Amino acid sequence: MTATDAPVVPVAPREEGADVAPADQRGGAARLALAPAIGAGLRRALEDDDRVVIMGEDVGRLGGVFRVTDGLQKDFGERRVIDTPLAESGIVGTAFGMALRGKRPVCEIQFDGFVYPAFDQIVTQVAKIHNRTGGAVGMPLTIRIPFGGGIGAVEHHSESPEAYFAHTAGLRVVSPSNPSDGYWMTRQAIAAPDPVIVFEPKRRYWEKGPVDFSAPPAEPLGGARLMTFGNGEASATIVTYGALVATAVEAAETAVGECSVDVVDLRSLSPIDFDTVEESVRRTGRLVVAHEAPVFMGLGAEVAARVTERCFYRLEAPVMRVGGFHTPYPAARAESHFVPDVDRILDALDQVLAQ
Repeated sequence: MTATDAPVVPVAPREEGADVAPADQRGGAARLALAPAIGAGLRRALEDDDRVVIMGEDVGRLGGVFRVTDGLQKDFGERRVIDTPLAESGIVGTAFGMALRGKRPVCEIQFDGFVYPAFDQIVTQVAKIHNRTGGAVGMPLTIRIPFGGGIGAVEHHSESPEAYFAHTAGLRVVSPSNPSDGYWMTRQAIAAPDPVIVFEPKRRYWEKGPVDFSAPPAEPLGGARLMTFGNGEASATIVTYGALVATAVEAAETAVGECSVDVVDLRSLSPIDFDTVEESVRRTGRLVVAHEAPVFMGLGAEVAARVTERCFYRLEAPVMRVGGFHTPYPAARAESHFVPDVDRILDALDQVLAQ
């Protein structure tokens, strides 16, 4: 079965008159949505390095189900942008071999829940080869994964499997929350000497923001971003990543008038920039960690544990976690009850501020 035989899956529609990536990204700025910003990063990587190869299901002729790779096969050819069969293990295994031979492959896993057939290749081969060879062999392989809910899709199309990979030594795991990060993280990931998994929040694909193609990124690939909302000293910290950054910002803006709030966008899930998290928590004394993945054994547990170890005597309240439930992802009609929203984050803020 080939990728073009795949059943049609509901995806976020392209906006009327939606931005597309400018042809020349070597200077200037533009206002783009996340998906075309990532596409612009891929285009620039293809232009700058003929070792870069993009591969995945429907990434070529169709341009991907989310149209992130739209137009790339037409411009760079079928040997650089490769449509593959529906075989995630084969995609990653082939990319692994290509990276060993000097290429810089970029794999697209069409949906989050489709990555599991490739799990063995990623955790036992891709993540281990550098250590297995005593540092003699690098693995410049990028794996892009649209993840999370919010688009009303069916089972295996709305999952958050990031903790599996963040737990695996030898992998970098990152997640952009806005178009600027989408562009720059894509370029940084492809240029990295290590394997990088990029979790892209699919429900933010068509939300727009500024992208400056000429200014270097404000943070390194592994750095977090701190934002403060309200006047005066912040009294609580929200740590999150991916799609929930926008939700956390909305919650922080809603809370202005009652309190000031720091929002930390982790950006990198492995390694985690704990110094930025700690710097905020030491000032605020209160922490809420939010992610779409189930709370049980999620990344929030690691953040909570590290903050407790490093900031215990500065905490004014127990760390609160907000996330999905320990159940399989629900049908679309129940999705709004599963995915954390502004009210659930505000409720957690109320609890930590009450102590």
